[in-house]
Amino acid sequence: MSAAELTPLEAARWAARTGLSLPDERHAAVAAVANHIHSVVSVLRELDFGDTPPAAAYRAGEERNDAAV
Repeated sequence: MSAAELTPLEAARWAARTGLSLPDERHAAVAAVANHIHSVVSVLRELDFGDTPPAAAYRAGEERNDAAV
């Protein structure tokens, strides 16, 4: 899939390629949802997490509750 938006016809083609039965009236809705998901993921890819440790480094229950407000 290119960087251009997914068209209803392309959505139908991709669905058929994967073996999914997609009714004609759903092509536009599926394309719209796929384009929205793509836009959200592209924003997430631009985030700079810097020195943020991976989730595996977090240990639940070990946080300290001594912060001043």
